[in-house]
Amino acid sequence: MKLLLHICCAPCSIMCIETLRQEGIEPVGFWDNPNIHPYTEYRSRKNCLVDYAKDIGLELHGDYGLRPFVQTVADNIDGRCVNCYRMRMEPTARYAAENGFTHICTTLFVSPYQNHELLRQVAEEEAAKYGVELLYRDFRPWFRQGQDKARELGLYMQKYCGCVFSEEDRYR
Repeated sequence: MKLLLHICCAPCSIMCIETLRQEGIEPVGFWDNPNIHPYTEYRSRKNCLVDYAKDIGLELHGDYGLRPFVQTVADNIDGRCVNCYRMRMEPTARYAAENGFTHICTTLFVSPYQNHELLRQVAEEEAAKYGVELLYRDFRPWFRQGQDKARELGLYMQKYCGCVFSEEDRYR
C-alpha cells in the first residue's frame, strides 16, 4: 500500500501518523487546504506542519488556493462543508493517482467536529473517480491525546476549522 495522507494541520496529524506507522503504513503527507483564512492563519498552519514533518521524517507535498474556495462556497455558506471536503479530497485523490499512490486518507477523520459520514462519502467518491482507494480510519479516539502532544511540542494550535465562516461561528 502506498498512502497519500491529506493533512489539515500538524496537531491533527500527530496521532494519525503515529497510528498508521504502528500499522506498518508509512504515509506521505499532502497539504491542500484552500479553506484556511486569513492568509496569516494559513501560513501559521503550513509553517508549523512543514517544521513538524521535518522533525518526524514525513515527506510532504501540496499548495494553496483561497480564491477557488471562496468562489465555490459563496452561494451556499451554510452548506459549505461538503464543498470544502470535496475541494480537499479531489486534489488529494488526483495527486495520488498521478503519482502512483494506491490509497488516500485524511487527518480530518481525527476531529470530533467534522461530519464523518459526509466526509467519508466525499472521500470515497473522489478516490473512486481517480482509481485509488480510501483507507478509512476513525482516528477520533486519539483526538485529545494528539492535542495534548501538540501542546507538549509547542505546535501552533488553531481555534477554528479554517474557513472564515467557521471562525465566525466559533466566536458568535
